[in-house]
Amino acid sequence: MISEASLIQQLKNKETQSKAFRLLVGTYKEKLYWHIRRMVLNHDDTDDVLQNTFIKVFRNIQNFKGESALYSWIYRIATNESISFLNSRAKKYGISNEELQSKMLDRLEADVYFEGNDIELKLQRAIASLPEKQRIVFNMKYFEEMKYEDISEVLDTSVGALKASYHHATKKIEEYLLSN
Repeated sequence: MISEASLIQQLKNKETQSKAFRLLVGTYKEKLYWHIRRMVLNHDDTDDVLQNTFIKVFRNIQNFKGESALYSWIYRIATNESISFLNSRAKKYGISNEELQSKMLDRLEADVYFEGNDIELKLQRAIASLPEKQRIVFNMKYFEEMKYEDISEVLDTSVGALKASYHHATKKIEEYLLSN
């Protein structure tokens, strides 16, 4: 396994960039797919956002200063790309982000790539009912099992604020599941 510092160096070198980028994609593709998928819900949309994420990483790697871990920087790009995608989709349809989440959940049941049962669908509905930040924090902590310190780097938020967001999210999800 190549060190992160070595990978970054190879990504910034024109002679080794292509090979290093393939390694980077191979390393992060699946994790990023699921991170994005939990935000945008649809497989095809996830593929589009994932591709845009890797394009941005490739175009901006020279600007990466190493002030955070590489994966934190990439996750931040993926998160921002997902949020931008959702905002743009809501604007396109002239609806709020909450209404968009509801529409996307309705489509989730028909998605051939969705393998969840009724309980998983109910959980997704509960998660979709959360405010955007709580939804992102919940997904990163619960599904991706990220540490608060890592989430803090990705979202540029204090650990205390993240813990509060996660706590509020879990309480709201619990209330939703018990009442529906």
